[in-house]
Amino acid sequence: MSNSSRDTAEGAGWGSAERGAYRDLMPPRTEKLSWLSPSTLWAARNGVLASWFSDPTGSTRARWVAQRAAAGAPADKVIRRADPDRFSFLVIGDTGEGDDPQYAVVPGLLKAGRDTRFAVLASDVIYPVGSADDYGTKFFRPYRDYQAPIYAIPGNHDWYEDLGGFMRVFCDDAPPLPPEPAPRPLALAARLRSLLWHLRRPDDGRHLDEARKLRSAPAQRAEQPGPYWAVDAGPVRIIGIDTGLLGTVDAEQGAWLREVSAGPRPKILVTGSPLYVDGEHRPCPVEGGGTVDDIVRDPAHHYVAAIGGDIHNYQRYPVDVDGRTVQYVVAGGGGAFMHATHTIPRVSVAGVTEDDFRSYPLRGDSLAFYSALYGRRLRMRRFFTLTEAEATAVIAERLGIRTGRAPGGDARVTRRTRLVAGLLGTARRPERRKRFRLPVRKIYTQLFSPGSATYSPPFFKCFLRLDVTPEAVRLRCYAATGNRAQELDPPVEDEVTIPLV
Repeated sequence: MSNSSRDTAEGAGWGSAERGAYRDLMPPRTEKLSWLSPSTLWAARNGVLASWFSDPTGSTRARWVAQRAAAGAPADKVIRRADPDRFSFLVIGDTGEGDDPQYAVVPGLLKAGRDTRFAVLASDVIYPVGSADDYGTKFFRPYRDYQAPIYAIPGNHDWYEDLGGFMRVFCDDAPPLPPEPAPRPLALAARLRSLLWHLRRPDDGRHLDEARKLRSAPAQRAEQPGPYWAVDAGPVRIIGIDTGLLGTVDAEQGAWLREVSAGPRPKILVTGSPLYVDGEHRPCPVEGGGTVDDIVRDPAHHYVAAIGGDIHNYQRYPVDVDGRTVQYVVAGGGGAFMHATHTIPRVSVAGVTEDDFRSYPLRGDSLAFYSALYGRRLRMRRFFTLTEAEATAVIAERLGIRTGRAPGGDARVTRRTRLVAGLLGTARRPERRKRFRLPVRKIYTQLFSPGSATYSPPFFKCFLRLDVTPEAVRLRCYAATGNRAQELDPPVEDEVTIPLV
């Protein structure tokens, strides 16, 4: 097994001169998606409109579910597979930007996942707005050589065109929903939302039939009953929920989730909104009362893990729940720009400490990545750029933690490295945070982290492989840096065995 980022800087992808062969998989021309572009932000405006003027996701989702039920989808939304008691599957989150970082994941995924029975895409299949005609280069082409079904749950970006593209691809070519008659008179908020709402182009999807040919083998075919579903596979039930535009669950889906969660069969939740992330608990409200995490924590439901996308990195929180451990995982590193980990404060949540917490990339690698990125953008490379050793050393000082990989012996923490770390939103020790009057970390994560796409390795992407037996699930996080070394032998960045009995 090759070195990981926890072993060496080379294992993290630093210093490699040989780029991987992933570019051979890409189309001749690719879209360079920028989240700092006004046109991209305007196209993706529906999330902001929903938060300002009320969220229509629940009612639209109910119409999709009713349409699929009328077309013969099972009422319980359970996909019953014939997998053996011992099998494996993949989880990939936040994939669809269609550029170098997404395609860089593919060679390692095909190698580490060649014997897996299926894959699950956990949130944001297509950026920026889930258009059907983007599926060619952002779904069908990258995964054309994966010879097994792929199921998916939508993320907020898939909802920016009211889920039309997602439903056509994953739900038996579901036809568009007919226009919904608007009540009269409309409330002012609803009227404003209706005027500003982004809608799909009338001709969207004209290239979809051609794109489907890239994944047309019978072994690759997957049909799911709607945007949320359950899969019975071997000894486990995998439940995928749709958290819509704003990271919430409507009452109808919440009632279904409680029903399919009942019983002694071990369960794994896949969600577009992680329940523990960035050192915080985000339990995900259910309309009408309660939270998704209440359902996960209920001992009668026998959940062993909850895996969420949306945040573009890997994190794991082993939480003790009444004497049993539930693994809460963030797995959104499948292709979109990298969300920083160096902004995560020293972890102390739900009994989980730094000794228990795992992340990829390591905080020092994240800081080094962003320092180089903004050094280029601001044309201040000599000032901004930190070596991976310098970044790791300043992380250890600011957070007071033992880093996942020790800094080099000659790494020095200087006034410059401290200033760069602070400007890039690096968290501080809890006892020192009160000295900061300005909410630097909040401003950084909300304003500067978007648009951080880069087109040269290391990319710090990842995917999960889960090996299931009647006794346990072995979860491994594999890295994809974009370098040839990690393509040939994908390193395991984290591994945990989850008991089922």
